[in-house]
Amino acid sequence: MAKARHNAGDGPSQRQLRVGELIRRTLSDVLMRGDVHDPDLVGRSITVGEVRVSPDLKVATAYVLPLGGEGQDDIVQILARNKSELRRQVSKQMTLKFSPDLRFRLDETFDRLDETRRLFSQDNVRRDIDE
Repeated sequence: MAKARHNAGDGPSQRQLRVGELIRRTLSDVLMRGDVHDPDLVGRSITVGEVRVSPDLKVATAYVLPLGGEGQDDIVQILARNKSELRRQVSKQMTLKFSPDLRFRLDETFDRLDETRRLFSQDNVRRDIDE
């Protein structure tokens, strides 16, 4: 009996998670070393929080945030402008059949974390938790 290869509701596969983490580390190293020669990227520290990869491993979405949160609006555009150079640098260090297309999104997990902390600090929520 043949196994089902993709289950719609299961989330990412182990391979997607492994490749996403490898791309995240590699992309972080490339940005940290300054291998991309764009004056807008020089001297900027960019955090790559997560990379999600499509099931066919051909599209990788990187969730990024500039250190300190300054210039959030510009950073996604700057990285998208240098997408081909970043893709070349990342694929040079990886051994995949296809080099994934890189897409960049602003990482909003820190904002959600602040909102969660704010909710937990409310008196009525603390009262419910303590009981």
